[in-house]
Amino acid sequence: MTQAITQVTSQAKASSIDYRHIQFRYTDTLSEATLAQLCTLFDAAAFWANRRRPEDLATAIANSHPVVTVWDRDRLIGFSRATSDGVYRATIWDVVIHPDYQGAGLGRKLVQTVLSHPHVSQVERVYLMTTHQQSFYQRIGFEVNNTTTMVLFNQPLEALVGVEAGEIA
Repeated sequence: MTQAITQVTSQAKASSIDYRHIQFRYTDTLSEATLAQLCTLFDAAAFWANRRRPEDLATAIANSHPVVTVWDRDRLIGFSRATSDGVYRATIWDVVIHPDYQGAGLGRKLVQTVLSHPHVSQVERVYLMTTHQQSFYQRIGFEVNNTTTMVLFNQPLEALVGVEAGEIA
């Protein structure tokens, strides 16, 4: 199911792009054609997500809520998704706007659209990871958090040091 949620009606002064046709949409699934556009968008705008496979993206999207797409008529120009328990924690993933459309406030609007969804807006804390865009997210209200972020890179369960079978809670 796809639901159009807002339409941008302003036109950026610094660009020749007409932003009146931009739509932000919540969606549950993406068609094969849209998944192909998403792969192209990631390749163009997200070094951290290039070469993602459509079938893997479909799985990630199926396990995310909300999923927000940004469209200029029939062209996918933006995307983000979140995962949430609905009460305590949510994480925003894969915020991307095509380079031709950056600098006009669409990224901010995309993040705000994700944040306004009931699965995200009701939680105590919202997390996201970024490599080079800390100042962008700080302008939206996020704070740097150096104390709680940890990562476990995918490895076989047997490789986890100190974890015996049955100890995982």
